[in-house]
Amino acid sequence: MKCWTKMKITLPLLGHISGVEDTLASQVASFANQLSTASTRTIVVDKSGKGNYKTVQAAVNSVKNGNSQRVIIQINAGTYNEKIKIPSSKPYITFYGPAGAAKTILVYGDTAAKAGGTSLSASITVASDGFIARGISFRNSAPAPVGGAVGRQAVALLIQGDMAAFYDCSFYGAQDTLYDKTGRHYFKDCYIQGSIDFIFGDGQSLYENCHLNSIANPWSGSLTAQKRSSKGEDTGFSFLDCVVTGSGPIYLGRAWGPYSRVVFIRTYFEDLIIPAGWYDWGVTSRTKTVYYGQYKCSGPGANTKGRVNWSLELTDAQARPFKTISFIDGASWLSSL
Repeated sequence: MKCWTKMKITLPLLGHISGVEDTLASQVASFANQLSTASTRTIVVDKSGKGNYKTVQAAVNSVKNGNSQRVIIQINAGTYNEKIKIPSSKPYITFYGPAGAAKTILVYGDTAAKAGGTSLSASITVASDGFIARGISFRNSAPAPVGGAVGRQAVALLIQGDMAAFYDCSFYGAQDTLYDKTGRHYFKDCYIQGSIDFIFGDGQSLYENCHLNSIANPWSGSLTAQKRSSKGEDTGFSFLDCVVTGSGPIYLGRAWGPYSRVVFIRTYFEDLIIPAGWYDWGVTSRTKTVYYGQYKCSGPGANTKGRVNWSLELTDAQARPFKTISFIDGASWLSSL
């Protein structure tokens, strides 16, 4: 993905800012309870040697291929400087940081140029289904790129497994922080920081009560780059009751795919959004096929005056499919992992 900028900043994780529909709240509560009720095994990772393993990857490696029941990997406080991969053969793994995301840090410093590609730059790659993370910070420590730099994409987390959920987690990077590549995903009370396309991919994902923080240079960044490639795909990003802060002005999103789909619902924006809001990736035909919209958003950056005429101010009916777990087919999997 083309590089635009350079940056530096750190902000704390926000708490709740507004309510959510009862159906969504009850399903999420049911899913979260499985952290303690559906596990048959807990593995403790501790840098000081007081657990089962000293590295997270060693704990992942100990989970048998074809695992069919939840395994909790409890990661005690510390900074774990390692590249971590969960293969598709190891489903139903939970990363749990009892000390919270501020004290439980998984970090590496690869870039696309060094690793051989954007996907390979990821500090943590999750290819398995049924992944859960709670209280974990996922980071890429590669220096922020200068404008026009090549090969400086640096992914903190790549998630391509289906049916994954993240609670009270943080994601730190610059260009391409969170690669929401494929699958159905739920993010709740998370903090996500970056500059260029820092939430990108072709996932089918709901972000609820999350804090997005831009560290982009003026006129050089974007919050999202969604890659939906056809009208028949169910993929897209829905941001529900979120907060957007930081430096700008930046785009709400860029049309990485011809049918890119992103909506912001009841989200608060600081004054950092480019008035046009959205960018067609330099491909004019995409203005006829993308689906971009806002619904009852607030703050100085939410003003739709000046938005491109191919984006939407959503009606109640248009917003409804993106406001609950039905957008990610959650009723079929959130309570059954």
